[in-house]
Amino acid sequence: MASWCENMALPPRVLIGPRASGANGQGSILSLRHPKLEEETQYLFIDGGLHEFNWFKECYGSWFLGDYVCEDGSVYYCTLVDPIFVLLPLFEAARMSSGKDLGKFRQLDEILYIEGYPGYQHLMSIAGNHMELVCEVKEVANMKFFRLDETKVLTWLCCKVHSIKEAITKLGKNYAAQGERELLKEAVQIIRENLRDEPWLTVLCKKLQLDINEINDTAKSNEASFCADSSPMPAPARPSEGSVGNGSAKSSKGRPAKKPKIEVGSKNIKDMFRRVTRNGK
Repeated sequence: MASWCENMALPPRVLIGPRASGANGQGSILSLRHPKLEEETQYLFIDGGLHEFNWFKECYGSWFLGDYVCEDGSVYYCTLVDPIFVLLPLFEAARMSSGKDLGKFRQLDEILYIEGYPGYQHLMSIAGNHMELVCEVKEVANMKFFRLDETKVLTWLCCKVHSIKEAITKLGKNYAAQGERELLKEAVQIIRENLRDEPWLTVLCKKLQLDINEINDTAKSNEASFCADSSPMPAPARPSEGSVGNGSAKSSKGRPAKKPKIEVGSKNIKDMFRRVTRNGK
């Protein structure tokens, strides 16, 4: 009896992710710019939610997929990303502010048009509602115009930090016993993974009375330790831009996909929580 994967061009891989609602529901793999590194990164957009790809692999393991044994025991999984992080650099550039000039109001279709990145057009349906939290909005003749507001962005970032800080305290007694300053530093280190140093991380640290150099040095030390324990991910396993539904994906770009982040060996809960917002490596 022929195996179900006999005619597949690449070996099967295991992906844990959300299932589209509805019988004919589909998700899309989008190529977008990473909000901090500005590198091309793949995201899954499904049912109005934006997810990043992650990759986990134990030292030894394999998968039994029906009558097929997948020797590569790695697994992909998707985690939600707040779209504001991904859209913030676009809205910052679109206002074209200079000095005391607050910049211009622009429409969504103008802001989300990025040459070479058609994936942003898929976010039109959610961008407006999310970005109203951090933008001034003017409505003219039933058309909305957006301009990023620095005060609103800082308020939103502070809310994010305090929400993450509260979540960290629930991870265990050891984390709950940490002081306020240490918890804030932990939360900001998570935020920084999707946030540029200038201007946002700088103003956030100033607002919270934290040393940005200390935040960055700690993060770099953690990343160096993490990469030292990681092994390369097999190239064929990388997702590519296209539609996702019924277990299929079609590539629509020739550029190589950016590697999802790699996680090897057993890590503590705190590390798992931090990597929820970490970009692909």
